[in-house]
Amino acid sequence: MSRLDLVEASVALPARTLSILRPRSAEALLDEEAFEHEEFLPYWAELWASGEALARAIAQREVEGLQIVELGCGLALPSLAATLGGARVLTTDWSPDAVALARENALRNELELETAVVRWSEPELLVGRAPWDLILAADVLYERRNVEELLALLPKLGKEVLIADPGRPHAKTFFERARDDWKIEQHGTIRMLTLCG
Repeated sequence: MSRLDLVEASVALPARTLSILRPRSAEALLDEEAFEHEEFLPYWAELWASGEALARAIAQREVEGLQIVELGCGLALPSLAATLGGARVLTTDWSPDAVALARENALRNELELETAVVRWSEPELLVGRAPWDLILAADVLYERRNVEELLALLPKLGKEVLIADPGRPHAKTFFERARDDWKIEQHGTIRMLTLCG
């Protein structure tokens, strides 16, 4: 964490304004070796509008006592909002830096947040603790490979999913295919998926 050049941002939620540390520049985190190995890009380091929108949507829901998991947490705003609402939250990302910063931001805001480094291709930790009451994901459909992994993973985790997406190219494919198994309601950039049957 100390190697990251961090700046502070404030995110206003209905109950409280969160103080969030984030990298000053996501581009400065680009690592050619990591990209060559698995096309790793530091998407997690941006304060995305989708993450803020999902955090605000969660802040308006009754989540007290729910077991919630966030996939691809990035800066973990939705997880922090759910924790503020009294949920027990596991926030996950495949980037160890994202997970470490999510933990730091929870402490910074005096919130308890469980964190874990999890790849969707190796979801044993998540599946072993299923079913989750609610699954959260913000802006996770920017890569084609994410579509297949997410379609396979979500039904193993629970029956309700909130996904925020600003219209990434692969999101259209994901939601079209998800209609086979999920009822989908759209509210702006947020979609509520409820498993059929």
